[in-house]
Amino acid sequence: MSTGTRYPLWVGPAAWLGALAIRLLGATWRITWEGEDPRGPCILQCWHSALVALVYTHRGRGIAVLVSRHLDAEIAARMAHRFGFVTARGSSTRGGAAGMLGMLELGGAATPLGMIPDGPRGPAETMKTGSVFLAARTGRPVIAVAAASSARWTIRSWDRMRVPKPFARVRVTLGEPVVVPAAHGPDDEERWRARLEEALREANTRARAAVGEPA
Repeated sequence: MSTGTRYPLWVGPAAWLGALAIRLLGATWRITWEGEDPRGPCILQCWHSALVALVYTHRGRGIAVLVSRHLDAEIAARMAHRFGFVTARGSSTRGGAAGMLGMLELGGAATPLGMIPDGPRGPAETMKTGSVFLAARTGRPVIAVAAASSARWTIRSWDRMRVPKPFARVRVTLGEPVVVPAAHGPDDEERWRARLEEALREANTRARAAVGEPA
């Protein structure tokens, strides 16, 4: 979905190089899975720090993801397109309503939806309510997705982005589906937010334990 925003000319080459780097790294990873990998209509959610690994492991599926409108996110969106993802543009800080409407439109088809509930600026590994809203409106189950690696680079950013090193063991862990009811009040919204956050924390704990990655 186009934002109509003009970006510097170097954004395109930067996205191309970034996608190439992930493809080269990913080709060396030894990837194992825990849990059932869903292919039908659902909402997949992960922490921002796991994006590099999961963009590679979930490539080519047409997953629709909500991406912000700032410059860094534009590079990320263009990289995601190279891996077969679809993007709706907006976030909790910029263009949120438009972005969520875009996700609802995409959710009308069989397209899997992807949410990054601690983006775009954190706090890291603290969930916002977007997944609750989207799940209640679409009726889709929410599935926690975690990735961890036996060796990694950790970027000094707000999310502590983790990039698996060449030939690392990469573990992808999926939680059990959680269905959020369409009818719920403000108090229930916080309860469901906490439940989805806990499911994602549990999936990350299992993934990190499997490959010896620190919490």
